[in-house]
Amino acid sequence: QVQLVESGGGLVQAGGSLRLSCAASGRTFSTQTMGWFRQAPGKEREFVAAISWGGVSIYYADSVKGRFTISRDNAKNTVSLQMNSLKLEDTAVYYCALRRTPSPSRSLHEFDYWGQGTQVTVSS
Repeated sequence: QVQLVESGGGLVQAGGSLRLSCAASGRTFSTQTMGWFRQAPGKEREFVAAISWGGVSIYYADSVKGRFTISRDNAKNTVSLQMNSLKLEDTAVYYCALRRTPSPSRSLHEFDYWGQGTQVTVSS
């Protein structure tokens, strides 16, 4: 069993920055893909970013390219999402997810474990 716990969400003004972290525990972490998804009110959960087990392959949603950076620290069993130049439309609950294969994916259906989510609210 894998447990994922997100932290770092909060309220930030547009143009500001926020860093989310996700701590993984339980089953083997180092060879698994980690990703971030988000869900805004009234909308479906959408892909944000993903990183392969080795950290070489990284995917970003077009909406966050150039603003968000995903990284992982296998020694600490964590994955982070640095969010810069935040926009109002970035407001959502952000979820950490784990895929049990080393290759990254943009599809939420290909991720096997999920965190509880952390709220990010961007204000004007």
